[in-house]
Amino acid sequence: MAKAKKEKMEANPFKLKKELPHLPGYIIVILWTAFIFCMIGWIILASLSTTKEIFTGGLLASGLHFENYTKALFTNKAALNLLNSVIYTVPSCILIIVVCAPAAYCMSRFKFRGAGLIQALIIIGLAIPNIMIVMPLFSVVSALNLSGTHFTLIFLYTACSVPYTTFFLLTFFKGISTSFEEAAAIDGCGPIRTFFSVVLPMLRPTLISVGILEVMWVWNDYLLPSLVLDINEYKTIPIHVQYLQGSYGTADLGATMAVMMFSIVPIIIVYLFCQKYIIKGVAAGAVKG
Repeated sequence: MAKAKKEKMEANPFKLKKELPHLPGYIIVILWTAFIFCMIGWIILASLSTTKEIFTGGLLASGLHFENYTKALFTNKAALNLLNSVIYTVPSCILIIVVCAPAAYCMSRFKFRGAGLIQALIIIGLAIPNIMIVMPLFSVVSALNLSGTHFTLIFLYTACSVPYTTFFLLTFFKGISTSFEEAAAIDGCGPIRTFFSVVLPMLRPTLISVGILEVMWVWNDYLLPSLVLDINEYKTIPIHVQYLQGSYGTADLGATMAVMMFSIVPIIIVYLFCQKYIIKGVAAGAVKG
């Protein structure tokens, strides 16, 4: 594999004149990457400093304070809050894909009465800001006495994600050639078997990309859990951060930064393992019928 990579590099040598038009893009990427690394580096240093040192700018002036991580894990049931975030994030993202992928496939492949209306409603759903549906959601949940349950929050995450995810997948389904499905039909595959055996494997990178985007949204969301859950009993990581920041008590910025590290690291790990699928998912729309 290393030999093939070397031969490819020799066949496509770096040419400065050829790359000059792309120079502004390279500069933007380098600056953005440097900014992200600086932010993450500052959070790491702040997570090992005291609140006073963070306010004064003298990070690590009194040494490394690993007790911030102890506070982050064992204050206000932080470990349980981390588990709550996992419980809400994983099922929500799986359910979003399970609901939206078949819906997008049906709308891209089959003509049926009301398909245009459904697509119009999806577009309208994309145009409505999430903040505008907060009060209606809160009223409905309260009227049905469904607040404070895990299932309600998972259902709301799924419902709020349907317009965006369905529209996103619909675009990619329309970009896939129907010749694969026609070949499967000739071999005797029905629509359902074709969807699971032929189409989904082709869209695996796209589905993983969508799943990661949903994970990042649900994992970092503060609004819906604060409305639906009893925050005295159930907290997620974002709500826990608010507690440590002083919104509900005394500020402890060192412990807050430590909690933020626990929030950032899982997302980074997921991205590192799935980055090749993200790239393939973005490029999947290039396959045209």
